[in-house]
Amino acid sequence: MYLIAIAWIYVVLLMSLAESSLLAGIMTFVFYCIIPLGLVLYILSSPARKRQIKKTERERLDQLRREAGSTQSKSN
Repeated sequence: MYLIAIAWIYVVLLMSLAESSLLAGIMTFVFYCIIPLGLVLYILSSPARKRQIKKTERERLDQLRREAGSTQSKSN
């Protein structure tokens, strides 16, 4: 996935360098590379973010269970 993103950045960078003015080159790079690529990478990384959130929630729940179990064994 990142290889394709790097290749796209390269292509758009060359397109930007071929523009007639600096402003046109910057606008080309922003509107053809930064915005669309950012959106695509954000959408494609969504499953990984969900897995990380679930993992964090599971770890927190396990920690709370361990703490509750140690509290109960101390009170007995």
